[in-house]
Parts: sequence; structure tokens; C-alpha cells
Amino acid sequence: MVEQNKKKPNPTDVHVGSRIRLRRNMLGMSQEKLGESLGITFQQIQKYEKGTNRVGASRLQAIASILGAPVAFFFEGAPGQEIAGHQGFAESDTEGSIIGFCASPEGIQLNRAFVRITDPKVRRRIIDLVKTLSDDSL
Repeated sequence: MVEQNKKKPNPTDVHVGSRIRLRRNMLGMSQEKLGESLGITFQQIQKYEKGTNRVGASRLQAIASILGAPVAFFFEGAPGQEIAGHQGFAESDTEGSIIGFCASPEGIQLNRAFVRITDPKVRRRIIDLVKTLSDDSL
């Protein structure tokens, strides 16, 4: 039996890819559209998002520009950010669950709909409603 010598993607590459996918989905942009903007195929975007291909610095800068996010956004919460037992600026468990929710289909739908509400008073009332329904007094 021949042993497969498949190399696992680097955890940081996987994280950066997942953040690219998160931001792209938040904007409602397809892989095809992002690829066109970069002059590459959607298959290459898929490989970046899975972490199977590493995103180079200049390409990440271009992606950040197209997606309207700072480059640092793609590294927030990346593995290995803890130094000598300190988390520093790494996200807490609560922040991680919030990011996880925002990346979920429900979170994306909710965010897209919410940002289309232009009246700040209506936004405030929705937040108050959700707090009441969740029985949470943030």
C-alpha cells in the first residue's frame, strides 16, 4: 500500500483563509467576483479559503483592499498569538463565538439585513428587542 504524503495546511493559512471567506460572505460577494477582481480563478479563491494555498503578502493586501478590511483583520484570533501565557489582543472565548455566529448562514443573513436598516432609532429598537427575547441585559 502506497502511503499518501499529503501535507496538512498550516493553521495560520487556514485561519487567514477562513477570515477571507467570512469577510467575503459578509459583503455578499461570490468567489467568482473576488477572483475576477484579482485576475485569478474562483478555484484559486477556494484554495486560499481552505488554506491549501498560502496567500502572499501582495495578494493579501489586494484582497484586503477589495474587501474593505485592514490586513490585520485576516490575522485576528490566529493560532499561536499567545505569548508566555498571555493572550494579548487575541479574542476571548466570547468573541470567538461571536465571530463563529457571524460566519454562520444565520449570522450572515442577520448582518446583511441589519446593515440595510438606515434609521438609527429602528436599529436601536431591534437591539432592544433581541436583548429582551434573549433575556440578556448586556
